[in-house]
Amino acid sequence: MATVARDRLARMLRGDTETAFCVELTASTDELALEVEGIGPVTFPVPPAQARTLLGLGQPARFGRGEETLTDPGVRDTWEIPKDLVRARWDDDALNGILTAAKDELGLPIAAELTADLHSLLVYEPGQFFLAHQDSEKDDSMIGTLVVTLPSSHTGGELVVRHLDERTVHRGSTAELSLVAFYADCRHEVREVRSGYRIALTYNLLLRGDTDLPEGDEGAVAELADFLREHFSTPVPTHRPAVAEHPPNRLVYLLDHEYTPRALGWSALKGADAARASLLRAASTRAGYEAVLALAEVKTTHSAFDADDDEYGYRQRSWDDDENGENDEDGEDVDGTADYDIQELIDVDITLTHWTGPHGGQLEATSLSVGADEVCASAPTDDLEPYATEYEGYMGNWGNTLDRWYHRAAVVVWPREQAFANRAETSPAWALDTLTEMALAGDVSGARAAAATLEPFWDGALRARSPRDKDRISATFGVALRTADAVADAPAAAMLLRPFRVESLTADDVTSFGRLASRYGQQWTVGLLRTWAGAGESTWAGRGPERRQWVADSLPGLCAGLHAAPGAGATTAQLLLDLAWRWLSEAIGIAVRSSSPRLRDRGLDDLGRPLAAVLTAAAATGTASIRAAVAAYLRQQPDAITALEMPALRAATDLPGDGLRGEAGFGDLATDCAARLSARLALPRRTSIDWSITLPTGGCACDLCDTLRAFLADPDQRTLEWPLAKGGRQHVHSRIDTAELPVSHVTRRLGRPYTLILHKTDTLFTDEAAARASDQADLEWLTESFTSAHRPLRA
Repeated sequence: MATVARDRLARMLRGDTETAFCVELTASTDELALEVEGIGPVTFPVPPAQARTLLGLGQPARFGRGEETLTDPGVRDTWEIPKDLVRARWDDDALNGILTAAKDELGLPIAAELTADLHSLLVYEPGQFFLAHQDSEKDDSMIGTLVVTLPSSHTGGELVVRHLDERTVHRGSTAELSLVAFYADCRHEVREVRSGYRIALTYNLLLRGDTDLPEGDEGAVAELADFLREHFSTPVPTHRPAVAEHPPNRLVYLLDHEYTPRALGWSALKGADAARASLLRAASTRAGYEAVLALAEVKTTHSAFDADDDEYGYRQRSWDDDENGENDEDGEDVDGTADYDIQELIDVDITLTHWTGPHGGQLEATSLSVGADEVCASAPTDDLEPYATEYEGYMGNWGNTLDRWYHRAAVVVWPREQAFANRAETSPAWALDTLTEMALAGDVSGARAAAATLEPFWDGALRARSPRDKDRISATFGVALRTADAVADAPAAAMLLRPFRVESLTADDVTSFGRLASRYGQQWTVGLLRTWAGAGESTWAGRGPERRQWVADSLPGLCAGLHAAPGAGATTAQLLLDLAWRWLSEAIGIAVRSSSPRLRDRGLDDLGRPLAAVLTAAAATGTASIRAAVAAYLRQQPDAITALEMPALRAATDLPGDGLRGEAGFGDLATDCAARLSARLALPRRTSIDWSITLPTGGCACDLCDTLRAFLADPDQRTLEWPLAKGGRQHVHSRIDTAELPVSHVTRRLGRPYTLILHKTDTLFTDEAAARASDQADLEWLTESFTSAHRPLRA
């Protein structure tokens, strides 16, 4: 099978240049004069007595973890001499020669200036070490680290530097200065000092000046440009008959080194990355494409087993197993995965987390997943060091897996005519602002054409995958309304607004949304609102709490504002109110039909404030039909509906405006609720010898339920001993527990079949007394709150 263009491009770049990630040099002790305040000149080689004196000035060295600076001797155990006490004076020619040699071997631009800024003086005594770590950038120009190990008599304390699948080990000297320069993203460690003292100066390497690299020879640029053209002209197989094949939108070339958002820039690329990126950037320009820099998070998933498990996850350890996994000749874990037997690669997920423009500049955060057909690399991801690893053992339905996460940087290339769509997918807010600017500048047709390129991915770009995404998308809504108006095209406007939800709409959007309704008409507005509401979906599934909160908090102000707005505002308010009542009546019906009284009452209570909001919005817009529909609907409901009416009436007193006005319908609601409460209170109280219980109707009419119903209805019978097979017992248990009846049920496990013992409990009386007391308190509150000289409460 022919190799695809992106892989040939990566293979060509891999062979283009060879640079080191770490450089080891030596220098004569005559070229450095070191003094420490309070001690004086440091002698080379450093004698043990002077090393112990240095220890007296030291403080426990700290290290960075995320945003924190910590002290933990389990991670870094060494002494650090305060920097302001240290004077290190180099012979100028010697230091310049060292930095020039380091710059050449690290593959840094010839015209750039590499300088060394003293960071610390460290002293390791026997038993001390620093676990594997990466250095953080202390300066925007920091490219790496220089470690100068002073000559002394010691064993252990080797400096180990790793990058990809390579590793170098550096030991100090007893006679010379040992210098090691490496890129900041290289993981490195100091092994435990076994005897003597290891003393080292550390420097931050800073790269400034002309950091541009030559673009490379014309032949290489031309060949890479041809690869790019082939990549962007070859349709990607979809393996789905209904989906048309199309060329990829971008090419993502993963670089070898790691970069933080602070350190990523065209002028700050490291080693082979710099030369390869320069070539690829030149080839992009030659082909008429754009190239940007990005940061990526890569997750790989392999099938794997614990080294001590068989293929089904069972432990298989022999007495001579190496407890520490597979080690190299120095006793070190080779790749950090010696505890696992890694097998096939199952999946790779790559997400761009930041990107910058073609000319560099500040990075913008994003979350853009890229497909395998868009990605290539000269160095496999598995050659890098993962920043996190998670092993999932055998779960029965799927095999053991090992997930690993990596930080990588990338050069991202796309055709100029697709630049807008690619950046838009990365940053929807930027896309909306750009479309608006184009339209307001007079290029309305250009804005519409650019908007059309968003159609394939727009819904996915604005889909919330986390609470942070949700907040970001909500903040984009107002911009989207403005853009939908600016493009002056109904289909384009509907497409731009389609991914949002109705919960994004608030009173602050009255003017812009009312203007859209007037511009595009009632049919367009109804379609958009139905889309936002999730027409065709189970309306309250998954979004119930959010929808209830929106109706309660936003609907009255939103409808009142739209009703007062010019143009189609009043009609839009009516449409929104009709939809809100449709959603709410559906939710009320679901709650009322709950077989659990506790869940039913809780569900109805949650809908009290939304009901009050709907009635208030109806009054504000003069929509008598909603008031009539609410009253008619509630009259059809069983008496349990008071669990909805009471919280709605209580909420009415907290809503803006006179919530008790007759036109809002609260008086009618209070009258209905009072009548239901009065009717319940008028029923005779249960006598102390009445043990009758009503089994709720519906659900089942089997012989078992007939027997259960007869037992429950008998006012004299309190206990029933009922021989039943297991299936019958389970059915009766379910009916009692679902209806939350005051009946205990236990099984006497003697004989065949076992005997189910049902016993009516005293909760029957205490619950009924509590319910009557609650009804009485509610009725008194209603009488006090809803009786006035204008309209007495009729119960």
